[in-house]
Amino acid sequence: MVSDKAAPTRRTSPRDSLFLSATIRRPEDTAEPVPVRVRNLSAIGVMADFNDVASPGEVVVVTVRGIGSVAGKVAWIKRGRIGINFDVEIDPLKARRPVVRRAPQRPL
Repeated sequence: MVSDKAAPTRRTSPRDSLFLSATIRRPEDTAEPVPVRVRNLSAIGVMADFNDVASPGEVVVVTVRGIGSVAGKVAWIKRGRIGINFDVEIDPLKARRPVVRRAPQRPL
């Protein structure tokens, strides 16, 4: 028998769909961080394109422009994507703020 009720979702925080460059690294690793493309970002996690090796439960550090480096645990990996739950909440709107560059001052 099929129920008319929708299956409950495991998402507990609103997510922003976007495309941002970021990096992922292991905390103890001295190798270069792996570049990734963030597909969605919330206060408690991130989903990104990822073509490296990691395991669910593994601790990683995600670095996103406007936010900085945030530690978290790999929640899942599937078909070239990775889901990471952050250890602390972030403000995802900071990643959307434009990078402001000051124009060089000209002598008067």
